[in-house]
Amino acid sequence: MKKSLLFILLAAFATLAFKNDKPAYVIYDKDGKQVKYSKMMKDLETADIVFYGEMHTDPISHWLEYNITRDLYDVKKDNLVLGAEMFEADNQLIMNEYMAGDYPDKKFEAEIKLWNNYKTDYKPLVEFAREHNLPFIATDIPRRYASMIYKNGFGALDSLSPEAKRYIGPDLVELYDPEVKCYKDMLSMQGMGAHVNENFPKAQAAKDATMAHFILENWAPGKLFIHYNGSYHSDNFQGIVWWINKLHPGLNIKTISTVYQKDISKLDEENLNLADYVVVVPEDMTKTSR
Repeated sequence: MKKSLLFILLAAFATLAFKNDKPAYVIYDKDGKQVKYSKMMKDLETADIVFYGEMHTDPISHWLEYNITRDLYDVKKDNLVLGAEMFEADNQLIMNEYMAGDYPDKKFEAEIKLWNNYKTDYKPLVEFAREHNLPFIATDIPRRYASMIYKNGFGALDSLSPEAKRYIGPDLVELYDPEVKCYKDMLSMQGMGAHVNENFPKAQAAKDATMAHFILENWAPGKLFIHYNGSYHSDNFQGIVWWINKLHPGLNIKTISTVYQKDISKLDEENLNLADYVVVVPEDMTKTSR
């Protein structure tokens, strides 16, 4: 009897230890201190803008984005605004019509430009916004215009019509600073790959400036705007965050970044100060397709 009880206790302990030893993610603050999800949420609730910097094919990112959005809605209700890099600004009309219930998802998905992993990773967010009558803002510059900048610099935009320029951050050329670290670092990548040229950081800045513009255009005091984007667009409080602070200084901005580490029991030194909150995911985590 005693042996049976001991066996049961050991088995229970082993099962608990196994579960505790294999967390799917750990959250840290920028100083490397482990943080509970509930504490992070209390902080995010106070923000004007929250940036979730994701790894585009990381399932933990997408699961957390949905849960954070849902939990923010529980507090902010109709003062919550959603927006994403994954939708280009010239598709806002289609997004608005779908949010209004003008047509079913099949028509929406056939008309709007979607990433390949939309149905698994971003559709839940869009449907959440639709179900709760929340705005969902398509913030990114149309890809064709970013491509023009990549090939020919800012001068390529001179040929665009006033209508086309509505979908590009209006302060892009005037405020672009090549000395901002995230842009300067891109130039150091020249020679390492065929996709990097002197205009590459300008194209990146065009995305950041445009996303900042449409975030601010759809934010108002008392609102909380949660924005989903690739982590590089908000890491180190640069990218979109730099543009927001230039265009509208003084806002309460909170950032989340996602990183992969072999050991997630502590935050690697290189990931310190990356964001207000760093979600560390095992590097062997299953990926979604894009």
